[in-house]
Amino acid sequence: MSTCPYCGWPDDQPAQTVSQHRTEDGLTVWTRCACGSLQARVLTTASVRISVRAHPPAGARGRSSVPGT
Repeated sequence: MSTCPYCGWPDDQPAQTVSQHRTEDGLTVWTRCACGSLQARVLTTASVRISVRAHPPAGARGRSSVPGT
């Protein structure tokens, strides 16, 4: 399982879904991590791929603990 490189939050547990829309590649879902990092995910019938990941906003205060630890 991959994790956010900025805070260690599991990528399969996004804190917030910002938007989603269908494209010819599948479903594009914009999510926000617990630390505030914005991510674009491409969901197909075969996989989920994070195609873009931004740095968290300056001064962002995300959750302090990773679930399941």
